[in-house]
Amino acid sequence: MITAIVLLLVAGGGVVWQAVTAPPGHTTEDARLTVLSGPGRDEPVELDTTLYVPASTPAPAVLLAHGFGGTKDSVRESAEKLAGQGYVVLAYTARGFGNSGGEVHLNQPDYEVNDARALLDWLSRRSEVELDRAGDPRVAAVGGSYGGALSLLLAGYDQRVDAIVPQITWNDLAASLFPNNVVTDDPGPFGVGEPHQGVLKKSWAGLFFATGMGRGPTPNPACGRWAADICAVYQRIVASGELDDEARAVMAKASPKSVLDRISAPTLLVQGEADTLFGLDQADANARGITGAPVRVAWYSGGHDAQGAEADRNRVELLTGQWLAHYLKKEGDAPGGSFTYSTVTGIRNQQLDMSTLGYKADSYSGLSGASSQKVDLAGRPQAIASPPNGTPAAISSLPSLGSLASLAGSAGVGLDLPGQFAAYESEPLSAPLEITGAPTVRIKAASPTGEATLFVKLYDVPDNGNPTLPNGLIAPVKLTGLATDIAQAQPIEVRLPGIAQRFDAGHRLRVVIATADQAYANPVEPVTYTVVVDGPVTAPTVTASLLPSEDAIWQIALVVVLVAIPAGILIAWLTVRYRARRRVRNLVEADAETPLVVAGLRKTYKDGFVAVDGVDFRVERGQVVGLLGPNGAGKTTTLRTLMGLLQPTSGSLTVFGHQVTPGAPVLSRLGALVEGPGLLPHLSGVDNLRLFWRATGRPIEEAHLDEVIKIADLGERIHRKVRTYSHGMKQRVAIAQAMLGLPELLVLDEPTDGLDPPQIAEMRRVLHEYARDGRAVLVSSHLLAEVEQTCTHVVVMSRGRVVGAGEVADVIGTGTGARLEDAFLNLVENVGKDS
Repeated sequence: MITAIVLLLVAGGGVVWQAVTAPPGHTTEDARLTVLSGPGRDEPVELDTTLYVPASTPAPAVLLAHGFGGTKDSVRESAEKLAGQGYVVLAYTARGFGNSGGEVHLNQPDYEVNDARALLDWLSRRSEVELDRAGDPRVAAVGGSYGGALSLLLAGYDQRVDAIVPQITWNDLAASLFPNNVVTDDPGPFGVGEPHQGVLKKSWAGLFFATGMGRGPTPNPACGRWAADICAVYQRIVASGELDDEARAVMAKASPKSVLDRISAPTLLVQGEADTLFGLDQADANARGITGAPVRVAWYSGGHDAQGAEADRNRVELLTGQWLAHYLKKEGDAPGGSFTYSTVTGIRNQQLDMSTLGYKADSYSGLSGASSQKVDLAGRPQAIASPPNGTPAAISSLPSLGSLASLAGSAGVGLDLPGQFAAYESEPLSAPLEITGAPTVRIKAASPTGEATLFVKLYDVPDNGNPTLPNGLIAPVKLTGLATDIAQAQPIEVRLPGIAQRFDAGHRLRVVIATADQAYANPVEPVTYTVVVDGPVTAPTVTASLLPSEDAIWQIALVVVLVAIPAGILIAWLTVRYRARRRVRNLVEADAETPLVVAGLRKTYKDGFVAVDGVDFRVERGQVVGLLGPNGAGKTTTLRTLMGLLQPTSGSLTVFGHQVTPGAPVLSRLGALVEGPGLLPHLSGVDNLRLFWRATGRPIEEAHLDEVIKIADLGERIHRKVRTYSHGMKQRVAIAQAMLGLPELLVLDEPTDGLDPPQIAEMRRVLHEYARDGRAVLVSSHLLAEVEQTCTHVVVMSRGRVVGAGEVADVIGTGTGARLEDAFLNLVENVGKDS
């Protein structure tokens, strides 16, 4: 498990760079370079490097740094893509990692920063590298996480750097590892006074230290490849949970905040929204601190806790390419200071790729947003218990898996423990709320000891379903000087983590104040606090335009409608009246209680192929009707037309007397499974069912979930993860999904495909059980025996036509029933002649 998490950390620290096309040829040169570092720049260390040389030189250079625990190989793909764009790229393994020598000094100026400065010297002596002047290469520093901080520090200490692209990195290492989200008038990432004491991120701190262990040059098993002074700092802060003066000084020297006022290199700051290690506050502080150079800020859906959506990675690639091209190659217009970000709208596919919408604002307005909206909360003072040494504790996030912890919350896993939290909730939102930035809320707290460690969280609570904690992000608060009585407590303003989140209309905002969290160091002694929310949530918002993308197409249409609200309301009113009259006019009264009537159905494609031709049949209440025929008979085309997915060329289909058209309201009385199950493997079966029903926008009570599970006889297995299911179990869950809401007509395409005989027998029972109480089932199949044993009625199709129909007992029985067998024999004979 640790190995997997370390690999995710390394990947999270890599550069977000992917090429759209294959790069042109380039050459590589591996070398072990000796550089002089240390306080006097007289301590030699060997660094393992690879130089990527493009087809045409001399060219600008990129110094490419990796994430913590990585090596030059971690950024190989990024280096190849950059070389393909025409840059000389020097990728290297930082001291203390991989095959490089030395010890880890955590980006200290005398060590890692001096190493990078020596590499710039080396680049300036290469004939392939374009120079601004002797000893001064045209160069950018690019890196993520550990490498991102290095790029900022290098630009502060060495004015030869012409541009930087730091990604998912820190501003203040102390504030990142010991956050305290109390807002004051003093400077700092959150307006937190400095020096300050916060709450240690013990999980992240432990992972960092473990990643830097390795096999050290000295036989010190407690420190591995860590420098002795850095190792000692770690041991003290983890043992005490407190920042001492030496630890604070070490972290300050390794923090970009110490050099921001010196940076003159144009800076593109890329920060992840799914990041419990280095939140959006860190990029915000960097953006505010750089005053001597152009700065652009971009947020994306990834970070240390998630890869991010493909559309977002493409956007970051485009921004990076524009930045380097302009400031290194002098190509194109100046990129400007616009601000881009994204919101997650759902999951695109079974590979769990996120669907996002990208937005662009004219300028970056910070975590406070360009404007704000206040949302009132309700609730009384509550007593909450802090357990001894934080045991047990809530799980808000796990290192590199914060977004998965959030997903667990949405799946119904409780993130807060009874007795350890107080919740305060708003009324349902009357309109969607797009929060872009860091919300704030005032709280009051009382403690018998005068001190308290609290964790404040903002949940999105839908009207039906489980609350979600965006990306597992929480706000730790460490308080002193508290009153013992809540009546005498003074309000404290807390800035919640920065997010880009849409809260839909009808959802509620829930602020939770909790006492313990597994990702953080917690008080040793048990104590009970009294807390209350004192005022509304102040939610920052940004005026932004939608960026073009596949996921944004429907949103663009929505924006157009919202811009023309008065006309839209009038059009909607007229449309409703027209459709109401049309529905009455198109209703076939005689068939109002008949689940399905197909009359003269014909579907011809543009190439002249006739898929179905003159199909007629009926499905009555209580029937299980089999649509029987070989592949290519027209069964699936008929079903797709029935569901409004295809438009018939001629003929008609009516469901309960209403004509079927795309999006027809009557289709809500129909449930269907066509083209196999589409279940998310990481969720349980029941959570898949809930998620599917939630997407319909209807109340969960109308799903009849328990009844459907009983009809499908899914039992306790429905609570297991889908990835553990057999094919038969997946098929039954998919059919249960079609049954949600107990539609009066159930349509299934090859429901027993791939099942073994016992599973087929169970499927028959399920379908007959469902057809009771006046419901109906239409099943397509190419298996004669299956239809004979499963269905009450049968419609036989061949080459797009109906060649037989009636009760199964009549069609398959003796005498006239022999026409079914004859139809199949004739079909086989005709196919043989055609071939």
